[in-house]
Amino acid sequence: MRELEELLVVMARLRDPDNGCPWDREQTYATIVPHTIEEAYEVADAIAREDWDELKAELGDLLFQVVFYAQIACEEGRFGFADVAGGIVEKMTRRHPHVFGDERYADAAAQMAAWERIKAAEKPQQPAGTLDGVPLALPALTRAVKLQKKASKVGFDWGAVEPILAKIQEEIAEIRHEIMAQSSPERLADELGDVLFAVANLARHLQLDPEAALRGTNGKFERRFRRIEAWLAETGRVPAQSTLAEMDALWERAKIEERDPRFGV
Repeated sequence: MRELEELLVVMARLRDPDNGCPWDREQTYATIVPHTIEEAYEVADAIAREDWDELKAELGDLLFQVVFYAQIACEEGRFGFADVAGGIVEKMTRRHPHVFGDERYADAAAQMAAWERIKAAEKPQQPAGTLDGVPLALPALTRAVKLQKKASKVGFDWGAVEPILAKIQEEIAEIRHEIMAQSSPERLADELGDVLFAVANLARHLQLDPEAALRGTNGKFERRFRRIEAWLAETGRVPAQSTLAEMDALWERAKIEERDPRFGV
């Protein structure tokens, strides 16, 4: 594609040792990583807001990250963008024999099982531990789910939701005990982590993404609190000039308005 070729030319020019951008020339694989993570989250945010123009722009920013890494690797004689693109084409073709070959699967579950078998065959030297291979840089909730999935493959898992709900209650009771005992911040953090890990396990069993669920709740909180600010502004005040009871009543009003917009008229 012409546009992609132009992007590669732009990237090479930015990294040019003589006429390039000083900031771009200074970057390394490691220094770009935080920007890559940020761009991935901005893509997710645009999708959550259904802002398709913004999504187009954010996907461009994310693509630029890939091109940036490939340019550095090319300069070091490791690989280039064509190797990256060719590698993923070959992998997707190999992992979809039902699309590019003669394999047939009964349903999506059978296809996913075949996907995992093909992945396993691609890496004959398997990690020594069951939990190996889960990146540390993943968001904590996402990493928790991936660790749990790996453990479940060797039978370390509950087969139903009820025991998980009971575990969440158990962990909440334990952190309540530590709070009452005025335990150290380290101890409280440990117990809070247990609660979050159990909640991530519940999300996995419900086949929900805990990160997406929390992003949704963050958005809901932001939306409702902005309504509180707007209603207070109508009286010439800001939240700091109102009481908790008043803001809580407005919060309930915002909830009702979301369920039935007629109440907001």
